[in-house]
Amino acid sequence: MGWHFCLSVRLLDSMYYHGQGDGGSPEWPPSPLRVFQALAAAAARRNGGAISDADRSALTWLEGQREAPVVIAPRGAEGAGYRLSVPNNAMDIVARAWAKGIYSGTGDANPGTHRTMKAVRPVLLREESALHYIWRLPEPVDEETRRSVAALSEMAEGMAALGWGLDLAIGHAEVLDSKQVEELPGERWLPTEGAGKNSLRIPAQGTLEDLVYRHERFLERIGEHGFVPPPPLSAYRKTEYRRATEPAGREFAAFALLQPDAGNFRPFDSARRGLTVAGMVRGVVRAAAERSGWSESKIASFVLGHGEARTDREHVAVGPRRFAYVPLPSMEARGGGHALTAGSVRRVMLTTFESGCTEEIRWAARMISGQELTWEHTKEPAALLSLIPASDRGLQRYTKAAAEWATVTPVILPGYDDPKHYRRRMEAGVESEEQRDLLARLDARIDGLIRKAIVQAGFAKPLADSAEIEWRQTGFWPGTDLAGRYGAPDHLKRFARYHVKIRWRDARGEPAPVRGPVCIGGGRFCGLGLFAAV
Repeated sequence: MGWHFCLSVRLLDSMYYHGQGDGGSPEWPPSPLRVFQALAAAAARRNGGAISDADRSALTWLEGQREAPVVIAPRGAEGAGYRLSVPNNAMDIVARAWAKGIYSGTGDANPGTHRTMKAVRPVLLREESALHYIWRLPEPVDEETRRSVAALSEMAEGMAALGWGLDLAIGHAEVLDSKQVEELPGERWLPTEGAGKNSLRIPAQGTLEDLVYRHERFLERIGEHGFVPPPPLSAYRKTEYRRATEPAGREFAAFALLQPDAGNFRPFDSARRGLTVAGMVRGVVRAAAERSGWSESKIASFVLGHGEARTDREHVAVGPRRFAYVPLPSMEARGGGHALTAGSVRRVMLTTFESGCTEEIRWAARMISGQELTWEHTKEPAALLSLIPASDRGLQRYTKAAAEWATVTPVILPGYDDPKHYRRRMEAGVESEEQRDLLARLDARIDGLIRKAIVQAGFAKPLADSAEIEWRQTGFWPGTDLAGRYGAPDHLKRFARYHVKIRWRDARGEPAPVRGPVCIGGGRFCGLGLFAAV
């Protein structure tokens, strides 16, 4: 049984939280660095403004933890913004006016004229529960760890705020076993590798000394040289966090498909040429891997997705640790209502459905940008690959976070949708009641296979179980073709294909935004089962 140090913080205002992250954006959950700062402030307060040696040792132990803590927090969402009228830190101007004998209460002599409007965008808390920061303790627990945990627990009792000054808070700390941690209420946020897109600041070696130095400079900010602002805190690290229900962060590299002379986009038909584009990109990556000296086994598994030897005839899958080649149909605003329509393929994404593949993705971004795609039989140039940034608008429809997604290419089910031949029995003629029963069983079979595909693609089973799912042969986006008209790899042609819409929900039925790319089903490594955010 594992043991964990759990630092719990309860906000006294159970509705709003005002702390901000980088660039003034709302921060949720509050970063572990904020908790560390609150502990250091509590330690200083209870010792007359200086941190005792025992507390300093405990805080140094905490900042030295290599693993970032798991955060369990109430569900939060960005609330409606508002503006406050606040002082503009310009009382020196007022003082100079008063020194000149100007007391009219107008112009520079009036403090009320030196105010500014401050935009506030708090996080709206949707439930009342405490924040929990969970650090896993080493086994066995040594004496230094025991002393540090005891001192940090005393500091936690003296916490006053977390975030802005109005985010009043009280703290509590204790050691819990793994079962007790699992029972804590709230939404779990896990430290992750790759593109989690929710970067939180974490204490690191030297954070405490940097905090002490910054506080000293703050106390001495006004002196013989006038006002000297204290330096910003710099001794910390950043870690990406994701909800436990979300898949691990997925790195990707995206490329525009240009004409061979790079003059314009080179469009490809999604239904009839999507597999061709995926195959051409795979060929370019294979050639680059061979030039770079990759081993034959890694090229076979990571680039080609083959687990079988060259002499074997039957294809053997290698699992998710491999490249996926995903052609991206352009989502274009058309018509008077500017409805989004799935158009031709003008971009392609290279990604994986497994975390820890950052180096391979970055390698591919360097090596294949500027390479030509060629037709398999004629070897004539078909398109030119050009690396595009993650901010590309045509790309963001596939990479943003959203609670509702719909396919632009159909999902290939991971199994037969009608193994008991319900359709054949209905075609033979059955009573209406039996027909309803057979249709219900068929629907349940398809629903189960789609949820299975979601889990196979790396999503958490609770998220798959709670999702609201629709499926049909016709597409949910204008411009998509019938599901059966999209090409499929030979070994997957025997399985049914459906267009699918997913509304992600948590266990409470609330929307649960999921960040893309979202691609599920048997053909996901070549771009089938690709979803765009609604």
